[in-house]
Amino acid sequence: MIKNDIWIKEMAQQGMITPFEPSLIREITENDVARRVISYGLSSYGYDIRLSSKEFRIFRHIPGTVIDPKNFNPQNLESSQLHTDALGSYFILPAHSYGLGVALERIVVPSNITVICIGKSTFARCGIIANLTPAEAAWRGHLTLEFSNSSSADCRIYANEGVVQLLFLEGEPCETSYDARQGKYQDQSEIVTLAKV
Repeated sequence: MIKNDIWIKEMAQQGMITPFEPSLIREITENDVARRVISYGLSSYGYDIRLSSKEFRIFRHIPGTVIDPKNFNPQNLESSQLHTDALGSYFILPAHSYGLGVALERIVVPSNITVICIGKSTFARCGIIANLTPAEAAWRGHLTLEFSNSSSADCRIYANEGVVQLLFLEGEPCETSYDARQGKYQDQSEIVTLAKV
């Protein structure tokens, strides 16, 4: 069963999402100036998390190399500069490229819940595909977020604004949680976590 806003709010008060916004934020005020943002916070049956401004990396081609998930070479990723203007802070994801960011929010998944991450329509309409894996029962940390720019134009990915929605699915208690089996991506900090075996 998918969990609703009432349940998400109750669980956030117990530390499931930090920091937590109890409503959907569409506008913020900074230095007495209001500006629209890509929404984040609590929705009817989900929670829209934000992209952290701390780090965003883009895959680059190094002649003669192949990206290997069993032996990942961090040199295949280059850091992207954070830009800021009147519309907000953002990273640029070049056309036909792939980038990795990290969630601003830290989540602690209950042991009878699996979290599915889906893209937001605002970015989808710009050709940005969010390719996110689930956060399993008893997983905790800052999610590494993956984005593909399928368009032929560079695109802004705004930091500190909504980028993906989390859906919380309840199931029967599992025999072995992610924490119990000591999953390799447990307790990720607010930095991009690279592929591990």
